[in-house]
Amino acid sequence: MTKETKKWWEKTSAHYQKQCDIPIDVHYGPGSPNEKKLKLLGDVRGKKILEIGCGGAQCGIALAKQGAHVIGIDISGEQLKFAWALAKKNQVKIRLLQGDIKKLPQIKPNSQDIVFSAFALLYVDDLKSCFEEVHRVLKKKGVFVFSIDHPFSLTVSSSLRIKRSYFETGKVIEKYGDNTFVSYTHTISEWHNLLVENGFVVEKMLEPDSRKRYPYDHWYGLWHYTPKFLKLYPQTIIFKCRKGQ
Repeated sequence: MTKETKKWWEKTSAHYQKQCDIPIDVHYGPGSPNEKKLKLLGDVRGKKILEIGCGGAQCGIALAKQGAHVIGIDISGEQLKFAWALAKKNQVKIRLLQGDIKKLPQIKPNSQDIVFSAFALLYVDDLKSCFEEVHRVLKKKGVFVFSIDHPFSLTVSSSLRIKRSYFETGKVIEKYGDNTFVSYTHTISEWHNLLVENGFVVEKMLEPDSRKRYPYDHWYGLWHYTPKFLKLYPQTIIFKCRKGQ
């Protein structure tokens, strides 16, 4: 992650959390069923789970409520401040750390049963390092589940016009007033191949049907997630992987 990403979230965290009002739930993103429906993590009671890019920790808190031992890490102090207050309100214990998710020195090797991430890896400027670290901290045959913006949806503007080629990957800079939003795009094959090259077996790749409206989708109608957009383009892609070597 970059200084630009940290700066964005320090400035926008409070507004984002208020605007989205994200429920305590293990969610995967806009236009997607939640974990209760998809069942990608299984029974988490007693499991050690690391959430990378935890933001307000709504997912981590939901997992802790189910009996998991959760660590959340995020680059933004403001996001973690919100997460601390939310965890206290929900009376759960969750360890929260500030740091870049492509470097996890606070986490011991082979210590985690599950690494989870929802819509955070688009901010990572070095996926190879991130995946190497996830592989390092996972136990043998540990599970890595994450969701991201569907790469195809990122090529389309809110006015439903193609704004960039699918094959134009890498750093994307967008200006919103005085704020700069930075993300990093990849093709689906790049995501898949980087996982395989870093020792993961990809067990599932899901593209949820965003034409359906899910009652717990608090992003529905915000920004470019309009009903029309959701009916035409996939919003979320989910990978379930296992540490293979």
